[in-house]
Amino acid sequence: MAPTAGDAAYFQRSSLFWFTVITVSFGYYTWVVFWPQSVPYRSLGPLGSFTQYLVGHHHILLRYGYWLAWLIHLGESLFAMVLCKYKGITNPRTRLLWFLQTFLFGVASLSILIAYRPKRQKCT
Repeated sequence: MAPTAGDAAYFQRSSLFWFTVITVSFGYYTWVVFWPQSVPYRSLGPLGSFTQYLVGHHHILLRYGYWLAWLIHLGESLFAMVLCKYKGITNPRTRLLWFLQTFLFGVASLSILIAYRPKRQKCT
């Protein structure tokens, strides 16, 4: 949907590249935090070695970091709601889409909303 003057329903999906990168990364992080015994560390090369070190020596930090990442995503989502109001995006369904996309994909979504410049209506 292209932005237009006073577009109360402006929404733009993030790129497939970022959807993929963030989904795979968060999926791997979830796997490492909750099921570290099932990760095939040796098959993952340097990433596996590094992950195994983190799991063995800093697992509690990984767990806290995991929940902190979700908390940051929640904060970004709430900020997206403020931006929607500020930029004149008032459609409830559209605002929900911004909230959910930003919650799941963070700054990859929020940066699109930040970059959106609604055209201002001229007062006559």
